[in-house]
Amino acid sequence: MSDASTILALLRDRERAIAAGDAEAAIAALAPDIVNYDLAPPLAYRGDAARDAEGLRAWFATWNGPVRVELADPDIRVEGDLAVVHGLQRMRGDKRGEGPVDIWTRLTTVLARRPEGWRIVHEHGSFPTRMDGSGLSATDLRP
Repeated sequence: MSDASTILALLRDRERAIAAGDAEAAIAALAPDIVNYDLAPPLAYRGDAARDAEGLRAWFATWNGPVRVELADPDIRVEGDLAVVHGLQRMRGDKRGEGPVDIWTRLTTVLARRPEGWRIVHEHGSFPTRMDGSGLSATDLRP
């Protein structure tokens, strides 16, 4: 199996774990020294704070049923022991107290080859910011 195929399988396994509400499996691909620039504050999560299974389970509990997070048409670039994956990610589900959610974000993931295999060392998810002075994120965009 090529590095790109292995990386894609790791990412798809993570998506399936999220849809199943399996926090431990969802964080299994994260390196101990990961730096995550997630959608939710604070600006950065590092190490154990990014690998917080209890926090992820609490987030799963804010949904009625599964939440699906899928990277559409990922672009995977591998150079030696580093890989970068980027693309648009869709998140869908039924949020408690809010109703249906169907949003697209931008996602960049950096992986490093470690003795135990490929691990995510950095992830950055974002929304574009409206440039109208409001400072609001553009959460209604579709590809």
